[in-house]
Amino acid sequence: MFVTKCIESGKRVLKEEAHAILNLVDTIDEDFANAISIILNCKGKVVLTGVGKSGHIATKIASTLASTGTQSFFVQAGEAAHGDLGMIGQNDVVIAISNSGEGNELKIMIPNLRRREIPLISITGNKESSLAKASNVALIAHVDKEACPLNLAPTSSSTAELALGDAIAIALVEAKGFSEKDFALYHPGGALGRRLLVHCKDIMHKDMEIPMIHADESIEKAIFEMTKKSLGMVCIVDKENKALGIFTDGDLRRTLGQKKDLDTLITDVMTTTFTYVSELTLAADALTLMQKKKITSMVVLNDNKELVGAFNMHDLLKAGIV
Repeated sequence: MFVTKCIESGKRVLKEEAHAILNLVDTIDEDFANAISIILNCKGKVVLTGVGKSGHIATKIASTLASTGTQSFFVQAGEAAHGDLGMIGQNDVVIAISNSGEGNELKIMIPNLRRREIPLISITGNKESSLAKASNVALIAHVDKEACPLNLAPTSSSTAELALGDAIAIALVEAKGFSEKDFALYHPGGALGRRLLVHCKDIMHKDMEIPMIHADESIEKAIFEMTKKSLGMVCIVDKENKALGIFTDGDLRRTLGQKKDLDTLITDVMTTTFTYVSELTLAADALTLMQKKKITSMVVLNDNKELVGAFNMHDLLKAGIV
């Protein structure tokens, strides 16, 4: 009985909150477009404010806006009347969130915003509220009832506010042509950021760390260099440091199978047609190329085909690319 009741309760809440969001679809009209226009024309920052659960929703919306290219932050409405109004600049836009639209904290803010001619956008469940009437644009997130059986705890109403905030954020993303690369700039620690921001120059071994020998050296020298640098390959260069070929672990096994003398010149057994990348190649693109070619190491050359770096799958793994 207890388990059944819990399951029924959970399903009912999800259905009611989904219904509340779907009811908002028809409210997206010219007012919504006007709100987006005000934000797009904002020369300062977008300031989110609210109290209680609506304040928590405002904080999340501010974070979403900031991460998608719209500079924004949260100001607690209760603190605004005690000095935090100074955080709101003349060129900013304020988005105030309140289900009732009658919170005293927001009412205290309104005259100050009016006097400074700072645009006010509201998200409220009451289109006749003081907040809605004082706003340049009022976006109505009305719900018939809360998912709470007592119809008291903010549930459906806060979900509706959050969904409307997400709609604003995504409309701005599309209006500004915000791209994956733009998104990555604000998320350098995430997987997408690493894929779109990390270049081969950021992960490659340089200078004395590069496994490298000259063309007049032997297979034995190549083995020593491969063992010392532990990248699974060695690059062969001429006197001008231009890459002539590579010698990999696989080449070594094949060479030993042919019973080649270790004093043999490396140029006799090296691979002359090899895959390479540039310093500015994205590490993620290098990974794709390595997977396609079924290789585990990569050399990095500049425009003059000079050897400037090398890396392997372990380096990609440490950088979080794999």
